Amino acid sequence: MKEILNTKIIEIGEYVLRLQNLLSFVIFLVIVIAVYYSIKRLIFRSKTLQTSMKYTVSKLLQYIIIFLSFIISLKLLGFNISVLLAGSAALLVGVGFGLQNIFNDFISGIILLLDGTLKVGDIIEVNGKIYKVLEISFRYTIVLGRDENYIILPNSSLTSNTVINWTHSEVASRFKITVGVDYSSDVQKVMRILKEVAAGHAKVLSKPEPFVRFEDYADSALIFGVYFYTDEVFRVENIKSEIRIQIYKAFKENGINIPFPQRVIHFSKDADQKDSNQ
Repeated sequence: MKEILNTKIIEIGEYVLRLQNLLSFVIFLVIVIAVYYSIKRLIFRSKTLQTSMKYTVSKLLQYIIIFLSFIISLKLLGFNISVLLAGSAALLVGVGFGLQNIFNDFISGIILLLDGTLKVGDIIEVNGKIYKVLEISFRYTIVLGRDENYIILPNSSLTSNTVINWTHSEVASRFKITVGVDYSSDVQKVMRILKEVAAGHAKVLSKPEPFVRFEDYADSALIFGVYFYTDEVFRVENIKSEIRIQIYKAFKENGINIPFPQRVIHFSKDADQKDSNQ
């Protein structure tokens, strides 16, 4: 039996792969896969962890197991790890310079997964654009834009730039719609209509309730701000559009005009007399 296990399968220079090495590697691989999926199943069955945290823990576990399994597998297959590392030190330095951006993304991915500031399902704003986080890996994050396009963001761009996380806390997000009306409008009536329209939308939260502010005297209009809260952060532009349509209808029904820019020009009498004399 011992002779069979010591049977040489591959022999290249000083390296020899024996049957016992191959069997040990296969058995180790089967055990690792079984253990990983068992632990993963337990993680996703947990009732104490949130869904996003289950994903984070599962990803970290996956990468740790892959790294450790790779090192152990080399040893089981008969490779001298210390010799390999020493012989490839110069190569690793050169590769390191070439892959420094990838390494930066890799470290950024670890930070994102560990600190929990960014989770799967979060709605984020990067460089003025809104995205929904679909997947976080060690090198990149896959997000969905409002145009239904899938975008791959390097993790380093998320850790080095300012990122607004609209769903980081359980507090509902507040949004605003700006409306201008004619100077002849009844201010109290306008504010009442705006609040009723906002409150009547199905996806606007009743608590905190929407409110209206009289914000400014513009050149051609009285400016009001309609503030409302909603949990539908990713599709809030659709909600704003629907509210604007209802505001337009309500104003039309109540005889309230939305003005366009106007200019009033006054002529002095002296200027008119000079023109007539000429």
